[in-house]
Amino acid sequence: MKPHYINHQWVESAASCPNINPSDINDRIDDYGWANRDAVDQAVAAANNAFPAWGKVSIQTRADALDQIGSELIQRRAELADLLAREEGKVLAEASAEVLRAGQIFKFFAGEALRMGGQLIASVRPGCEVEVLREPMGVIGLISPWNFPIAIPAWKIAPALAYGNCVVFKPSELAPGCAWALTEIISRAGLPAGVFNLVMGAGADVGQALIESDQINAISFTGSVATGKRIAQAAMQRLTKVQLEMGGKNPLVVLDDAHLETAVNCAVNGAYFSAGQRCTASSRLIVTKNIYKAFVEALINRLRELSIGDARASGSDIGPVVDQQQLDKDLRYIALGQKEGARLVFGGDRLKRETDGYYLNPALFIDADNTMRIAREEIFGPVACIIPADNYEHALEIANDSDFGLSAGICTTTLKTAMHFKRNAQAGMVMVNLPTAGVDYHVPFGGTKASSYGPREQGAQAIEFFTRTKTAYTAD
Repeated sequence: MKPHYINHQWVESAASCPNINPSDINDRIDDYGWANRDAVDQAVAAANNAFPAWGKVSIQTRADALDQIGSELIQRRAELADLLAREEGKVLAEASAEVLRAGQIFKFFAGEALRMGGQLIASVRPGCEVEVLREPMGVIGLISPWNFPIAIPAWKIAPALAYGNCVVFKPSELAPGCAWALTEIISRAGLPAGVFNLVMGAGADVGQALIESDQINAISFTGSVATGKRIAQAAMQRLTKVQLEMGGKNPLVVLDDAHLETAVNCAVNGAYFSAGQRCTASSRLIVTKNIYKAFVEALINRLRELSIGDARASGSDIGPVVDQQQLDKDLRYIALGQKEGARLVFGGDRLKRETDGYYLNPALFIDADNTMRIAREEIFGPVACIIPADNYEHALEIANDSDFGLSAGICTTTLKTAMHFKRNAQAGMVMVNLPTAGVDYHVPFGGTKASSYGPREQGAQAIEFFTRTKTAYTAD
């Protein structure tokens, strides 16, 4: 059984949970510790004890530790990608890219640790000068999802440590393997005891204990809207700083003047790669009338060419969905879409392969309406619907008619239209002639509306969540 990591010690627990390969449910990867509240309290106490010294340690010490972690991630890219594909179901090419991104994130924040600065501002009072300083928040509770089991932990852990905070990290119970492997790497990076802690287990126990702790200074969470709202409400009771990333229902607009092959590539990548299990997936394809028929035909032809199979098998384009619960949810939405009146023109059925896994044929609906639940609710699977639009203005209106606002894309060859869309799409990230999924590691990540709450993740803007400002005056 893989243990927790608390106060620089590997700590066994009485209970454990199996980690199962979604490509082959008879493949048990390992058993991982299942923490209770006592373990969480121990981790939080250790982090609080470590914070006074770590918050004031040399920035070079922090930078060196993060750079070492990033280097090892990159060096072990193939090994860790195999683990990621095995436990989460992402095909090897995507898994390898995710591990590389995690390593690059740690190296980026190694640099940010050295670049953390403040401001020297002239005072309106003669003989005074004003400094605006940055200080770490304290102890940060980090709660990450299963769909990016090494990249999302990286973009939470790296800035937290870079800016002098201590961490209690709770990964998803569906994909603890990558989190444990990352922790093992961090454990050898020279961090003092208590600076970084890993507690694995159920959100109802471990996550709840974190959000209820009065010794946690800030919480960063990625997951569902419902859970995010509960965390925000609980945090507000103690005035705890909170950062939430909660999903999307992202539009990809395809205009009459789009390059057809580019549009199809964007749609397939954005809607179906990673089995659609990305908060940035383009599950709403909004297509104008003159290109509609050609786009539908080309997209169906492209879907026929995709290989759905074992995530670690050569030639697989798309792996399984993560578990039975997600598969059942996807199938319910596919049935709902047909009941609502959208036309299912491709896929939507469970597939059998050599191994018993959670394989789902990518589903494509056409002639959908933006009022349908399949067009409004995040499914988090390989399911997309095409919504017809009269023209660009109508397409933009449909794209913005959503409770979410994470990512939005457009395929067009007209610069004026692209510029207008970038300014007027109600989303935190906008892509032109690119898939809605896929964001560089050094730029801000986040959305509007129900997609995000609080400061942005990633990039230099991450400092806004992981530090607080102090205004200091000095007189002559």
